[in-house]
Amino acid sequence: MSIALVILAAGKGTRMNSDMPKVLHEIAGAPMLVHAMKAGATLNPERTVVVAGHGADAVEAAAKAYDPEAQVVLQEEQNGTGHAVMMTREALKDFDGDIIVLYGDTPFVRPETLENMVKARASHAVVVLGFEADTSEKYGRLVMDGDMLEAIVEYADARDDIRNISFCNSGVMLAKSSVLFDLLDATNNDNASGEYYLTDVVKAARDKGLTATAVSCDESETMGVNSRSHLAEAEAAFQTRARGELMADGVTFVDPNSVWLSFDTVIGRDTVIEPNVFFGPDVTVESGVRIRAFSHLEGAHVSRGGIVGPYARLRPGTELAEDVKIGNFVETKNAIIDEGAKVNHLSYIGDAQVGEKANIGAGTITCNYDGVMKHKTTIGKNAFIGSNTMLVAPVSVGDDAMTASGSVVTKPVEDGALALARAQQVNKPNMARKLFEMLRAKKAKQVKGKE
Repeated sequence: MSIALVILAAGKGTRMNSDMPKVLHEIAGAPMLVHAMKAGATLNPERTVVVAGHGADAVEAAAKAYDPEAQVVLQEEQNGTGHAVMMTREALKDFDGDIIVLYGDTPFVRPETLENMVKARASHAVVVLGFEADTSEKYGRLVMDGDMLEAIVEYADARDDIRNISFCNSGVMLAKSSVLFDLLDATNNDNASGEYYLTDVVKAARDKGLTATAVSCDESETMGVNSRSHLAEAEAAFQTRARGELMADGVTFVDPNSVWLSFDTVIGRDTVIEPNVFFGPDVTVESGVRIRAFSHLEGAHVSRGGIVGPYARLRPGTELAEDVKIGNFVETKNAIIDEGAKVNHLSYIGDAQVGEKANIGAGTITCNYDGVMKHKTTIGKNAFIGSNTMLVAPVSVGDDAMTASGSVVTKPVEDGALALARAQQVNKPNMARKLFEMLRAKKAKQVKGKE
């Protein structure tokens, strides 16, 4: 059966105390909305529809940045979750599969849990996701009779005996599209909040002789984010889970709690991550790599056998081939560095191609920006770039070529050539002593004048 993914993302989130829509606040480098879309994407949905309200343009931009095929519909007045799903009717009018409803501020539902819901849908018209929680929590309650879901009762509308039920509603729901919209039409807003509840779909299904059931998951998967405090808790929860999954896959963290991962970080087995490493979005690290302490990676790919850091920064567009070494206080950006090359310390390599087994000396800078345009530097195989070389792009250094330390290279260097591009050294006898005497006398005069 084909799946349509509906994500409710219309809320303002007043408790966030922010001008930004709640679902755009980030966890692990991505908006919460993207986390929800990523979770739903594991079901290979035929359609993805995001219901936006507050800050709709920004929500639409974020949704389409992740999935250009996603549709965004507007809920101008927030009249409840049921009303929000009703807003998708036109977008899904020609869709005849199942609809699963997720929430843009509930980012941690696992793919396995969604698969369990799909399996349960084979036997029931409506499937709801539930979790066990302390009875003092003000979640809606799932009233079960065996494996049959009899009703969902919102906490505000529940009697004391219903409030004592510990099986709670996450809000996530799965049903056939035509059935879901028919059931929504049978609901009303006669409740404590004066809103159309998606939860009333279960009662409507029972009234029509249809069955409903609930699938259980861990409470952590249903964590909703409604405040800055919740956001921090969600970030911590994501990091703990992501680190654990990577360690289970064979990655070593010397100090797990000091490493920060992005929502899409990929790290291969037998890689070692030292303390205080930060992964921004779009980083892939292959197997057998060592990322040394205090390094920052974003938009980078590190191949097998690489060593990065300590205190290195890999910026977007960095591609490191196998056995590349990037040392302390090195920054790379939009740079392709071929197999076995070394950039060991205190250098900036930007908008560059570095050949196999080239050696980049300390203090080397590719001067890639002229104030308007970026320009490329090409360094050949086995080239040796002397310390403190300025490579003024666009420029190239050939295979097996060398630059002398302290050179400012502005012209192409041929294969095998040595480039010397620095002023001739001139020594002035006794000039240093005279200069120091003059400067000390000047300083003494200034001090005396202040007395």
